[in-house]
Amino acid sequence: MLVPLRRIAHARSGDKGNISNVGVFAYEAAFYPAIKAQLTAERFAARYAGVVRGRVDRYAVDGLAALNFVAHDALGGGVSRNLCLDNYGKTLAAAVLDVEIEIEDRLAPLLRGPE
Repeated sequence: MLVPLRRIAHARSGDKGNISNVGVFAYEAAFYPAIKAQLTAERFAARYAGVVRGRVDRYAVDGLAALNFVAHDALGGGVSRNLCLDNYGKTLAAAVLDVEIEIEDRLAPLLRGPE
């Protein structure tokens, strides 16, 4: 079953200079293996094509069922050097939640939010 990430995880983000940090946290530990396998640094970077111009590093935090993405050259030079408010680090978490993840049908009762 293919579901948007927002149904199985939430995300938080922030920024420092020209680097954005996005944490993705599975709502249930049962979702984490699928998220970890499918939400790679490459897929994350592809989601932000044109916004993130540098490399994306991914760190798995297995004990928290979370992934941490560090996106370099992601904020047009940084908040204080850019007149565009839309690409601040805090807004980047929302976009990753549209990524679709394949989960096992047996996990459907654990899904959150509307279809």
